[in-house]
Amino acid sequence: MQIRLSPSMRSITISAAGGGGGGGGVCGNGSLDLAKVKVAARHVSYRTLFHTVLFLAFLLPFVFILTAVVTLEGVNNCSSFGCFGRKLGPSLLGRGGDDSVRLVRDLYKMLDQVNSEKIPEDLKAPLSFKEFLSEMKNNKFDAKTFAISLKAMMENMDKEIKKSRLSEQLHKHFAATAIPKGIHCLSLRLTDEYSSNAHARKQLPSPELLPLLSDNSLHHFVLASDNILAASVVVSSTVKSSLYPEKIVFHVITDKNTYPAMHSWFALYPLSPAIVEVKGVHQFDWLTKENVPVLEAIQNHHGVRNHYHGNHLIGSNLSGSPRDFASSLQTRSPKYISLLNHLRIYLPELFPNLHKVVFLDDDIVIQRDLSPLWEINLFGKVNGAVETCKGEDKWVMSKRFKTYFNFSHRLISDNLDPHECAWAYGMNIFDLSAWRKTNIRDIYHYWIKENLKSNLTLWKLGTLPPALIAFRGNVHPIDPSWHMLGLGYQEKTDPATARKAAVIHYNGQCKPWLEIGYKHLQPFWTKHVNYSNEFIRNCHILEPQ
Repeated sequence: MQIRLSPSMRSITISAAGGGGGGGGVCGNGSLDLAKVKVAARHVSYRTLFHTVLFLAFLLPFVFILTAVVTLEGVNNCSSFGCFGRKLGPSLLGRGGDDSVRLVRDLYKMLDQVNSEKIPEDLKAPLSFKEFLSEMKNNKFDAKTFAISLKAMMENMDKEIKKSRLSEQLHKHFAATAIPKGIHCLSLRLTDEYSSNAHARKQLPSPELLPLLSDNSLHHFVLASDNILAASVVVSSTVKSSLYPEKIVFHVITDKNTYPAMHSWFALYPLSPAIVEVKGVHQFDWLTKENVPVLEAIQNHHGVRNHYHGNHLIGSNLSGSPRDFASSLQTRSPKYISLLNHLRIYLPELFPNLHKVVFLDDDIVIQRDLSPLWEINLFGKVNGAVETCKGEDKWVMSKRFKTYFNFSHRLISDNLDPHECAWAYGMNIFDLSAWRKTNIRDIYHYWIKENLKSNLTLWKLGTLPPALIAFRGNVHPIDPSWHMLGLGYQEKTDPATARKAAVIHYNGQCKPWLEIGYKHLQPFWTKHVNYSNEFIRNCHILEPQ
């Protein structure tokens, strides 16, 4: 027998040499071919091997993960292989989520059902998730008890968080409205200096400069404040930033009590070549009860006294958001019934010889020369102001009339448009000549009276709302880069953006001279305070760290 292997032909031949035997397999040459088999090659290439290994590399981890998931869901509780198969089988077929999806769906259904139910009064809500988990394990809650306990715990936590945030806003309000000890000390020491130091009582400005107080070729600024430190920053930053300080005339107006201290400061620390005049409201002959009867009514109105000086929790909506509560508290600042805060509405009468002035609040800092403001064409309008209804910051620059007024009141809804754009106080250019031709002051008085009649239900925020009505049709929008707002309540204010503004305004509760001021925004203000000054140092007014 011979076996021949032929790789090239892919065949195996088995044959026997010799004669004999009959059958149909006899060759012509007398040899018998017992078998001839051709087998197709079983060729296994490296590529096929690679694909197989790759497939297994993906399949095996997948099978492992499915097995692990099923095990975690309770396969380990099965007592038979059949149970395991029933658990694992659907997972392998892609239906492994049926039980878990059903469980989640049932849980949603139960939570939705419990959401509309009242929590039993005798139920003691868990104080923490750890306590909740412990109770759940120990008491073996059913689904409904689980849902009710979870709801009770979440509602309890929500109440505590809200109470904490409301308390924070209330304390912040008291901190913002209180006079810091250092600033109060500064006022007392300067008042004492006024009585004992003749230099602190010298005339401001000197007699030879008095004619310049009504010279319309100069740039006149008006500042009303009872905060000496804040007023000094406004004046000094204006002078330092000006390209023409010799053209600056400041008219600083304060109340009767603060006048000696304010006068002492600017007498002892002049800002030449700028001219500074300091006057108390008691020194203006025009400011009589006959000319400003509305303000006397405000101060004597029982509802107003309760609103600004009473219990700040009474009448407040504690069910609203902490931000709304903070806004309502801000409206209760006593400054809103101060004559100084309403003074700007009487500028044409207080400065009868001036044509144009820039009115500044005491919580601003000047960073750029403001002389171009006098070149702005107001096109016959009275008030040049920055509008606050458009800008990148949707909190600060989204103010429309509906922000300030109560449009559920018929008097407001019949006369005002809720979508009308608001504008800002703080830095305004007033054309006093054009103003004198209007009845803006009378409109202002009328609406304040109406608000008193309605028991303060027409608007929320102090002196801006009646001004928004009184100046309607007499406001010329100026470029927003002149006046950047919100540094006293928008903590996310970008310092790089603030640095580019001509005027930055710390409107809001977090004034830069308070402990609650935002640390990253305070340096714009503090760099204008001389902390080595004798009076400032002795009153322990320290630079924020």
